Amino acid sequence: MLTAIVIDDELFAREELIDLLAETGQVEVIEQASNAIEGLKKINSLKPDVVFLDIHMPQISGIELLAMLDPETMPNVVFVTAYDQYAIQAFEDNAFDYLLKPVEPSRLQKSVARLVKTCQLKSQPDVSALAPSALSQVPCIGHNRIMIVPIVDVEFAYTDISGVQVRTADQTATSQLTLKVLEQKTPLLRCHRQYLVNTKAIKEIKLLEHGLAEIITLSGHPVPVSRRYLKSLKETLGFH
Repeated sequence: MLTAIVIDDELFAREELIDLLAETGQVEVIEQASNAIEGLKKINSLKPDVVFLDIHMPQISGIELLAMLDPETMPNVVFVTAYDQYAIQAFEDNAFDYLLKPVEPSRLQKSVARLVKTCQLKSQPDVSALAPSALSQVPCIGHNRIMIVPIVDVEFAYTDISGVQVRTADQTATSQLTLKVLEQKTPLLRCHRQYLVNTKAIKEIKLLEHGLAEIITLSGHPVPVSRRYLKSLKETLGFH
């Protein structure tokens, strides 16, 4: 039995797909979400075998959500789309599956059969060709609200016992993205095993003893720099 999460901003579409998946007898829907931010959190915590993902959603689309998943741990993804058959060709060429709305039970059954085989082989379709190469915003949760933080506003990001924290000039919020994804998909630069920094937010760098350093951001926040990353940081800033 495959475990699945259904992410779609349309309640009727979610419920219909969940019912159809139950009828296959091979998929257990363990959660559902109405937006990408909520869906990302559930994917990271529940680690399903497959995610049925709507493409068109407000704020963050299904395609953008795909770019926010860690390639090493991401589940299989089946897109749910209202695109016409001609546009679908682009998806077929990238070796993963899709469902065209309204979902037909026979088409869904074929998709599930492919998923079962894929999971048995312990491999995942390559969806990297469709994922955006860069992120312009970071979904965050803080103070009982969901926020979309533009990358340009981020001074630094770090990991602690609570997860990945994103710091702007005036607030800290928790993100479901990993530091690895932020490093690969944003301009944030690694300066410490647990820290990434926005070089445009650096006010000064204090050189300390034993090859260590400390960044002071434009808003006055300190960010540690380890020996391992100090040289590359200086080179990026034009200091040798």
